[in-house]
Amino acid sequence: MSIPFIDLKTQYQALKPAIQERINRVLDHGQYIMGPEVAELEQRLSAYTGAKHCITVASGTEALLISLMALGVGQGDEIITTPFTFVATAEVIVLLGAVPVFVDVEADTGNIDAKLIEAAITPRTKAIMPVSLYGQPADMDEINAIAARHGNIPVIEDAAQSFGAEYKGKKSCNLSTIGCTSFFPSKPLGCYGDGGAIFTNDDAIALACKEIRVHGQSKRYVHTRVGVGGRMDTIQCAVVLAKLDRFDWEIEQRLEIGRRYNALLDEHGISRIVQRDDRTSVFAQYTVLHDNRSQLQAALAEKGIPTAVHYPIPLNEQSAYAGRCKGAATPISQQLAQRVVSLPMGADLTAEHQRATVDCVIASR
Repeated sequence: MSIPFIDLKTQYQALKPAIQERINRVLDHGQYIMGPEVAELEQRLSAYTGAKHCITVASGTEALLISLMALGVGQGDEIITTPFTFVATAEVIVLLGAVPVFVDVEADTGNIDAKLIEAAITPRTKAIMPVSLYGQPADMDEINAIAARHGNIPVIEDAAQSFGAEYKGKKSCNLSTIGCTSFFPSKPLGCYGDGGAIFTNDDAIALACKEIRVHGQSKRYVHTRVGVGGRMDTIQCAVVLAKLDRFDWEIEQRLEIGRRYNALLDEHGISRIVQRDDRTSVFAQYTVLHDNRSQLQAALAEKGIPTAVHYPIPLNEQSAYAGRCKGAATPISQQLAQRVVSLPMGADLTAEHQRATVDCVIASR
């Protein structure tokens, strides 16, 4: 048996005619940069999330970078965030000369612990950047309330993994000052390369992001800001447009698979990251906790079942960032980093493959 970790091939076969039609349309008109599909996708995504503005960009990393630039983040500024995340979250902060201030996470969800944020705020705090880990937003109401109490500090949701999730009736990416997502192929809504998007209801921030992504141009060859080459290309926008038509079905499938994982594993007392299955999470990953991770991964690999570790080393322990960050100790992040194992997950994961995965996890306790 060989089980894909994320089954993009089956997804492509289901969407092949629509994807080919969309791509061929781009090839026919030849507007590979900022073609009409870019504006069309931005309108569709804005309507989907309820956010007033959507700005497509070259990647999820670029979305975070451009958002920080739009807020004027620079040398010595502090950004409060989590160390239990992909490196891009801290990378963009350091690239601007700012300082990541790491706050520990919740033991059950792996998301930033909102109760610890207030103690990390200083006069240098320029933004708070919670990560919607594994497809599930953090406690955004509490985070927004803390930000409001301290002079309306901007909150940037790093929603690279959570597009399509809902939090108290609102869509992820429309929960704070700015929302950023990724269309990396393995994400819940992915393209066939790199891509991302920024969401905001603030007109000034939206204008800044639009100009920054095209080298700071207000119009052709007129540069009013320092910017980057951060556009999402037209073909990638076309792919996401084709995938959008199947997206709600895929979320429902992810929820069904997530519920089935929960039921099967809970029945046998397997420890796992807590993800709510009421659409609060889109199950970008499904992650269990194991005291002997290498043993579990070896047992699964022997059965042809792939795994991944998201994430094995907290960012405040990475050599590139250890001397460039601030924050109190983060013991929960350290503990989770040693125990997390992500299992195969995706809308096209079959019940047979899921059952085989669960049986192997149970046998490897």
